[in-house]
Amino acid sequence: MEISFTNEHEQLRQTVRRFMENESSEQKVRQIMETERGYDARTWERLASELSLVGLIVPEQFGGAGLGPIELGIVMEEMGRVLFCGPYLSTAILATSAILHIADEATRAKLLAPIASGKSIATLAFVEEHGRWDADSIAMKASHDGTRWKLSGVKDFVIDGHGADVILVVARTDKGLGLFQVVGNASGLERTALPTLDLTRKLARITFNNTPVTELSQSKDVSTEIRRVLALGATMLAAEQVGGAQKCLDLSTDYAKTRLQFGRPIGSFQAIKHKCADMLVETEFARSAAYNAVFAATEGNQADLQAAAYIARSYCSEAYFHAAAENIQIHGGMGFTWEDPAHLYFKRARASSMMFGDPIDQRQRLGATLGL
Repeated sequence: MEISFTNEHEQLRQTVRRFMENESSEQKVRQIMETERGYDARTWERLASELSLVGLIVPEQFGGAGLGPIELGIVMEEMGRVLFCGPYLSTAILATSAILHIADEATRAKLLAPIASGKSIATLAFVEEHGRWDADSIAMKASHDGTRWKLSGVKDFVIDGHGADVILVVARTDKGLGLFQVVGNASGLERTALPTLDLTRKLARITFNNTPVTELSQSKDVSTEIRRVLALGATMLAAEQVGGAQKCLDLSTDYAKTRLQFGRPIGSFQAIKHKCADMLVETEFARSAAYNAVFAATEGNQADLQAAAYIARSYCSEAYFHAAAENIQIHGGMGFTWEDPAHLYFKRARASSMMFGDPIDQRQRLGATLGL
């Protein structure tokens, strides 16, 4: 598999970077992360209408850009650099991918057009109270009363679940795993915003009490499709982590060049040099792992994508967390203050490392996939 980016890819990267630097400055991130909604509606609308990024992988016939995982990975990497606050992972990746892989043509047309235009926020409710991102661990069951489907139970850690217009729920049926659509104002639906370590990404607990839902899985087992959706989500989160790790490295080296101690830049001291060098090596390895998974998603082989996603998530999680921690150390006492952005990246790195399973869980799954 050849991993290379075209001129068009690099142009996309520069366009997204300029937009993110203008629309997701540190000051704006701090303002937005304190709000209940967790994103700026005007920025989200521009992301959809001006750049077509919300519908990046939505086919053109449904109002999207019709692009693929490579472009998606570039966007996520750039968003990770600036800690973008918005329902991109939940809406443009997880929910959109689930609809594309599972729903029929009519449902795709109905759901994807509003998503691509930025008018509808969607999310995937997968994890339950045990906190495991494992398709085999799903216990919630959907019941059919002869006329319609209903759900009862709890979904936890739902990304942007507190304000989503459309909630896609993974639950069990007699056929296996199914996918169900719930509208935001459905009866018996209760949503509770969860306190989070990372204020830049909102999570919610969603409780269902005989809530009426619409089945999207067409009465068949969609376990394979769900696993592919989760693998794509994990891959794109790895790309985001690379962007964050690179930013931590940039912040560290810039500070090391300008902070003087004993009349010389601290970057001239061996201890700081070693820290920066280690961060550089780990970030480049993480980038290679993430890009490998992104290109595996493009080729479409389920087994290759699954393995590549496990490797990427495992390594990128640890590389990002280490870079964020070292960034604080290099900044010294200033790095521990609320005013410095170092703690924002540290919290994002820690929270992201638990999403889709922590590094140990990822390595265990990789071993099982390889028969080890």
